[in-house]
Amino acid sequence: MSLTRSDVEKIAHLARLELTETETALYQGQLSAILDYAARLNELDLEGVPPTAHAVTQQNVWREDVAEPGMAMDAVLFNAPKQANNQFVVQAVLDEG
Repeated sequence: MSLTRSDVEKIAHLARLELTETETALYQGQLSAILDYAARLNELDLEGVPPTAHAVTQQNVWREDVAEPGMAMDAVLFNAPKQANNQFVVQAVLDEG
């Protein structure tokens, strides 16, 4: 399928691109070649070939959800600039009122 100059200009307009004369001619050839290749792919006999989303079968690999002990509170708060009652103390962000 060969695109016309008008087709390329319309595509460029839809993509909000400003093309020079040279770019328009270049893209006319390149886009026509892409559409020709896509047309060749449509000629393939795909009877009996199931549709796929990925070339390689993908499946979820789940691990057992096992509870493990967390870090010691001293280690968690070690680098905290301010702390009180085993919690981080931060400056208030919202004003009350």
